[in-house]
Amino acid sequence: MEVLVVKKLIQKSLILSIITTLFFSLFINVSNFAHAETDSLNIEAEGAILIEASTGKILYEKNADKMLGIASMTKMMTEYLLLEAIADKKVTWDQQYNVSEYVYKISQNRSLSNVPLRADGTYSVQELYEAMAIYSANGATIALAEVIAGSETNFVKMMNEKGAELGLEDYKFVNSTGLNNRDLIGMHPGGTGAEDENEMTARATARLSYHLLKDFPEILDTASIPKKKFREGTDDEIDMSNWNWMLPGLVYQHPDVDGIKTGSTDYAGFGFTGTAEREGVRYITVVLKTNSYKARFDETRKMLDYALGNYSFEELYPENYQIKNEESLSVIKGKEKEVEVHTKTPITVLVKRGENAKDVYTSKYTVDKDTVTKDGKLTAPVKKGSKVGTFEVVNSGGLNLGYITSEGQKSMQSDVVTAEKVEKANWFVLMMRGIGGFFGNIWSSAADGIKGLF
Repeated sequence: MEVLVVKKLIQKSLILSIITTLFFSLFINVSNFAHAETDSLNIEAEGAILIEASTGKILYEKNADKMLGIASMTKMMTEYLLLEAIADKKVTWDQQYNVSEYVYKISQNRSLSNVPLRADGTYSVQELYEAMAIYSANGATIALAEVIAGSETNFVKMMNEKGAELGLEDYKFVNSTGLNNRDLIGMHPGGTGAEDENEMTARATARLSYHLLKDFPEILDTASIPKKKFREGTDDEIDMSNWNWMLPGLVYQHPDVDGIKTGSTDYAGFGFTGTAEREGVRYITVVLKTNSYKARFDETRKMLDYALGNYSFEELYPENYQIKNEESLSVIKGKEKEVEVHTKTPITVLVKRGENAKDVYTSKYTVDKDTVTKDGKLTAPVKKGSKVGTFEVVNSGGLNLGYITSEGQKSMQSDVVTAEKVEKANWFVLMMRGIGGFFGNIWSSAADGIKGLF
């Protein structure tokens, strides 16, 4: 008897053990699948992110909120502030700059990326900008900071203020170049430490580049130049080769890459903010702290090839789309008693190859409470194209990492507007409607009474 009991206990124990093993095996596999889905690219960098440039939709991220050194990718902020100053007519491209002692000393250090500037030299903003954007020239960058703000100390304040304005959230700017402050030979900006260095997260870096490309797309006209001569035809002529070696014609060329900025210091490692466009769709990538010059381009290539080869835009809802069961609205006091409504603009969505857009996105309609009454009516007169609500699509399936800015979801929206105008009916029409309504109510009441008799 005891033997049978023991056997049964052993059998139950074995069954329980098998079930437990299968359960945890399944759990581990699901966990691994989830991890593989979110880090399927296996990007070998301390921080990384991939976004679509027009909407800011995030397609991949890894440690995207970890503060890391950004080195010369800092110069994207310097470029932003320069292009903004140009747009505001505070600075001109042909404006001349006289070299300060600080800029002269930094520019003469050829262990840093530089074009040597003469102590008694005069240089145009255009020349300095090209040296910064193509060759990452540090002396030229500080010169531009002085042109814009009078001093690098003042410029760093502008950088941090602009960071807040652009919603970067996690960032620290201590100089205009991205060098470690120790390289500034004791002349680093006031209020910063002698060993300080600029830092941002991959998310903040992508947000900065998103705004840079959105607000000043002309940045790519210069960022995409693989080689150029500084002061060509003069005694000061220097060959400038773009440090972005993914540009066509350079060592690690990629046919679709046209920007933006590399960076490397001992602290930051090797980083790169890249961008590429194919068939009208642009992507932005950021890798922070890779372990070699080549690695930053290899990891960028993984992300770009993944995006360029797997995603495309699809029109989910066309312009003038009428939402089911919301095709029209009643109009109070109008010549017509109702008016048709439809979407104002088409809604296109980014879809991965093999996905059905309608399986990935759901839609919702929100009525404009300032225009439409509580019982869902408009009051005449109504103009054609009057906004009556908002129609938007929301990512509900697949991997949804959101957008790089809070404005991203707006790219998935369309105003719902009136298809025609509705004029207010004149007093006679309104009176006759009132009379008709009055007798109609009497007739309805009488009919109800008769029905009650029988």
